[in-house]
Amino acid sequence: MTERVDTDSGELAEIFRRQAELCKSLADAKRLMILNALKDGPRSVSELAEVAGLKQSNASQHIGVLRRAGVIRPERRGNVVLYSLATPKIAAACDLVRQVIAEEIQRNEALVKIL
Repeated sequence: MTERVDTDSGELAEIFRRQAELCKSLADAKRLMILNALKDGPRSVSELAEVAGLKQSNASQHIGVLRRAGVIRPERRGNVVLYSLATPKIAAACDLVRQVIAEEIQRNEALVKIL
């Protein structure tokens, strides 16, 4: 088997670096709860705080992490800022990861039954 040599390894390394940064922004259960809530449409900070069970100031910090990662974007409506997913692909990726976890749980439960 021959190994493929990527002539653009610097570009590939940059893509992986960005992927790691994006994944890092998702590596928090409260942020994932926020993203899950945004699947249904734009929400304010106070709505997201309530959904995630956070104080508004703490929710704002999590929202800031997601904004800097480019995962969500703000939209001002009057004197309220609403947040939405930057792309529906983020929700789809999170759903896919949850499916993988559910399958793993099912496999583990099947193993327990065998024991």
